[in-house]
Amino acid sequence: MSPLKQAVRPDSLSPEKEAELFERTVPRGLVHRSAVSEVLLTGLRPKGRDKYHIGAQWARGHSYYGPVAGRWHDPMLLGESIRQAGLLLAHEALGIPLDYHFLTQSTSFELTERGARLAGTPADVVLGVTLRDIRCRGAYVSSFALDVLAHRDGELMGSGHAASDCVGPAVYRRLRGARAEARPAYTLIRAVRPDLVGRSCEFDVVLGRPEVEDAEGLGGVHLLRVDATHPVLFDHPVDHVPGMLLLEAARQAALSALGLPRGLLVGCDASFRRYVEFDSPCLVSASKPTADPEGGRTLTVQFHQAGSVAATVAVTVLDGESGPPGTTT
Repeated sequence: MSPLKQAVRPDSLSPEKEAELFERTVPRGLVHRSAVSEVLLTGLRPKGRDKYHIGAQWARGHSYYGPVAGRWHDPMLLGESIRQAGLLLAHEALGIPLDYHFLTQSTSFELTERGARLAGTPADVVLGVTLRDIRCRGAYVSSFALDVLAHRDGELMGSGHAASDCVGPAVYRRLRGARAEARPAYTLIRAVRPDLVGRSCEFDVVLGRPEVEDAEGLGGVHLLRVDATHPVLFDHPVDHVPGMLLLEAARQAALSALGLPRGLLVGCDASFRRYVEFDSPCLVSASKPTADPEGGRTLTVQFHQAGSVAATVAVTVLDGESGPPGTTT
């Protein structure tokens, strides 16, 4: 059974206290964003030992994570909210210095179709976060994990998890070596057709033309397409391919493989074995899908680089063309 189905709703905030979570965004540096417009989190309130309520607001329109099929918020907003929640608590609750680096080991999320629905106002999402598996090395935390239950309008609509290691600048430089200053190449590979992967313009496509094509031009293996000029996926300089870009590539690979460009992502479970580097091609392959009784189709996307698997992402998608708006899953 999925974590979302097993989840027990925690004590809710009073309407007055909940409203206070959405007054303003948190400082951008605490969630490692350069652009204020990319900060999703709006408030933090402790709820007990290692437990917190965090506000996240999803606008009705986003420059990259825009509406899906005109009916839903992009579920990747939940993945990004969880990512930002981990960073916020790392600095504010665990005291990890701002110059530390975070090595994400795993992250996952799932949400209901009803929870992702578009409405006449932005979605105010309350993240109930529990920190666990906190380990220290010397004076600072060296690793931690978090579990998340997401509520909207008092209704449980999603859940998630993340686990990260944390290292200081000197250790990170030793780990990365010459790659600590790596930057992506300026030459871009040809993108797949945007309409095959749920996008309206080539600039937002993160998959290159298939290495192997079938009779319809759809391939099971693509090249990862990395454009460092993208203002959302590359909000600030980094020395490796960002994790959120890999999640988006997995989503696009799934939509292409399923032939569902307007499909709704309802589950994502990622494991990162090592960084995806800028200096060699990365192949993106999707498995054959399996169906579940609730209409979702799940497949596994792998990222192959330098002869090994760097990351694996299991993706579950619903057909965005079927069912009335707001139907729950």
